[in-house]
Amino acid sequence: MTLETEKPDSEGVPGKEKFFTAPLAVIFLVVFIDLVGFGMIIPILPLYAEYSPFLATPFEIGLLLSVYSWMQFFFSPLLGRLSDRHGRRPILFLSLIGSAAGYMIIGLAGSLAMVFIGRIVSGITGANISAAQAYVADVTTRENRAKGMGLFGAAFGLGFVMGPAIAGVLSKFSIQLPFFFAAGFSLTSAGAVYFFLPESLVRKTGNGEPGATDNARSFLDRFADRTFALINVSYFFLVTAFSIMTYAFVLFTSFRYGYTAEQNGYLFAFVGIVAIIGQGFLFARLARRFGETRLTPIGCLAMAISLYVLPMIGPDSGGLLALLGVCILLSLGNALASPSLTSLVSKVSSDEDQGTSLGIVQSGASLARAVGPMIGGVLLNNAFDRVDEMTIYRTFWTASGIMMIALGASLFLRRRAERDA
Repeated sequence: MTLETEKPDSEGVPGKEKFFTAPLAVIFLVVFIDLVGFGMIIPILPLYAEYSPFLATPFEIGLLLSVYSWMQFFFSPLLGRLSDRHGRRPILFLSLIGSAAGYMIIGLAGSLAMVFIGRIVSGITGANISAAQAYVADVTTRENRAKGMGLFGAAFGLGFVMGPAIAGVLSKFSIQLPFFFAAGFSLTSAGAVYFFLPESLVRKTGNGEPGATDNARSFLDRFADRTFALINVSYFFLVTAFSIMTYAFVLFTSFRYGYTAEQNGYLFAFVGIVAIIGQGFLFARLARRFGETRLTPIGCLAMAISLYVLPMIGPDSGGLLALLGVCILLSLGNALASPSLTSLVSKVSSDEDQGTSLGIVQSGASLARAVGPMIGGVLLNNAFDRVDEMTIYRTFWTASGIMMIALGASLFLRRRAERDA
């Protein structure tokens, strides 16, 4: 069914504007496939690297997990800027081909160094999210921007639901098979971009391409905008806190509830389904009624509360129902705050700077995803390199405190929006 919104036609009479167009459907597919591939690798990679012939240490496995996000941190702004200059379609196509190459390198690797190279290649070329977000901004009106970003977030959630489940099934046949399957997914997505995705960027004539000095000045000028800076601060701390939770959640449920990998897989699938409902259906309606600047602090507060309460529950203090309830609150909070912030970025950026601005945001998010697990790794371990009650409390309460920083920044953002209105 085609989603439509009221839009005045050329004579001022309300008409129907198509929202879920064919190009937006292809972008949804691209993001979904990217996140399926990413979700497939995360639960498999530690086991893959731990055994022969790699025999990676826990520290080396941690580096393997973080190097992907470090590469995204450095290359997301570059790909976003290139998409502003040369178009979204070629950047998306080449980055998907590169992602497939990275997965193939890992699957065929005979040494730990080759696994690292595969992760680096995947991280560099996996930084295509900013170009995909810019495409969404190109093909949606400012009135529909929140709905487009909500749909984008739903693709994230659906990918994270499907990825680990597919990896679990495939790994029964071969530990390398998920990597080859992820490569095939990326190639399929590249084919969809090449054959079915029209270019969305409207090229404008100018006096030439900006040089490195102009680019640096442009980057600094973006952060001179207080609104843009507050959005980035909020998003960075939100993703940092969420990354700490993602790292610690499985160890928490294993320690407190005795849950296995299979049971945790069901929990992550449940959280992903809630995220799909929240971002794919609720967010756009709430944003249209209340606005993104109101939804952001509400979402941040919900996440802060859920992270604070999470270590207090267990089999004898709320049981599974309490755990599911906290997961719902956390997922819905993220479903309100995260797409609100990316939607606001697109609205405060000019049409020519969509890719650059969203690339800056995604670069900060990648840094947060690299830093978050490192913080969690320090907090969750005791002197004996084990999880205990104290480490659980301090880990989740630190994440909750970080979310309170995001909440404070979002409240400043809200106040600034009200003042400028």
